[in-house]
Amino acid sequence: MTNANLIYQIDEAIGAHGMWKMRLRAAMRTGKSDISAHEAGCDGNCKFGQWLNSTALSAEAKADVPYKVVKRVHADFHRSAGHVMSSALGGRQREAEERLEGEFIPASEKLVRALMKWKSELQKGIRRAA
Repeated sequence: MTNANLIYQIDEAIGAHGMWKMRLRAAMRTGKSDISAHEAGCDGNCKFGQWLNSTALSAEAKADVPYKVVKRVHADFHRSAGHVMSSALGGRQREAEERLEGEFIPASEKLVRALMKWKSELQKGIRRAA
């Protein structure tokens, strides 16, 4: 997979994971969701998580530090999304709000920072090769 393809996947992941806050807020408001708390908490269910674990990425890419960091913080992101979703679907809106603000939002910001760093390193590699 080329660096350009990796950058595309990272951009897609940033957008898709940005939508989670709205999804969680909707669950908090309504007490309902199209996915369970277990599904929200599983980092292998989303398109990006499936890609991270796929053979589309080379062993070399998976051995790099940025991949390892993103994989870890992506799992943390989904774990916290699952916690918020569990509270929201369980009718514990106050707890869900506290988890959203205290756990999910920091995990989301950390994921975006890790993705942006990975993207930046890939872009540097493209410029060096040119």
